[in-house]
Amino acid sequence: MPSLNKPSPNDGLLAGKLVHLALPVRWSLIGQEGRGLAEMACTYDVHAQGARLLGTRQVNVGDMVMVERGRNKAICQVVWAADAASALRGQFTVQCVEGKTPWDEELRQIQEQYQPIDLDSLEHGRLTRSLSGPQTPANRRRRPRFYVEGQAQVIDGVQRVEGELQQISEFGARIASTEILRPGTDCRLALNIFDVSLAVKAQVKYLVENLAMGVEFHEIRRGDRPLLSYVLSKLRNNRVKEFVDGQASGPQLASAVG
Repeated sequence: MPSLNKPSPNDGLLAGKLVHLALPVRWSLIGQEGRGLAEMACTYDVHAQGARLLGTRQVNVGDMVMVERGRNKAICQVVWAADAASALRGQFTVQCVEGKTPWDEELRQIQEQYQPIDLDSLEHGRLTRSLSGPQTPANRRRRPRFYVEGQAQVIDGVQRVEGELQQISEFGARIASTEILRPGTDCRLALNIFDVSLAVKAQVKYLVENLAMGVEFHEIRRGDRPLLSYVLSKLRNNRVKEFVDGQASGPQLASAVG
């Protein structure tokens, strides 16, 4: 398996539930000479301890900023900033270090919204409508899958299972875990890969020697489609061959992993 870089603490992955929500906020840098000029930004994901923002000014990991929404304000630290040359340019993650997050009320009220994942297909790095109509099982099996290293939390009702991502595709993933859910189990997945977090609803399709499970994605959190496209584009050099000795056959893997 190709060697990949594992996520580091500076990847800006806030532990726990992330909700995709666009809210206008004001933010300004805090330095030794006080606060800088306030600028407008928009939240992309919000979290009980921080948020991912989309702005126009370049920031650096470690910068201290004041984030405001209405009369609510909080002092935050930048824990991740996107590469200016990447598709996520302009995005940065802040973690609250003093005060209550300005989106606390919205976070309590909103519920995550999901949309079917198999209505669109990847084309040239973007998720677009398939010209061939609805995806059939045969089409799904032809989607490339890739080796990956990341974290996965599998949520089945009140049960939460921690695992490690081994493979991922447009339509599914293979997850190694010490606790395995039986095939046919519906679940929700919180995936942390590279510098992004994804949330999908899925079903366990098969087991690999009771050490890993293949899951098929059914729905993806609204707003996460471009992030999935970004992840797959970064993995393009780590494609899995259709048949791998010592593992489940290609068709069996493909049926759940894409």
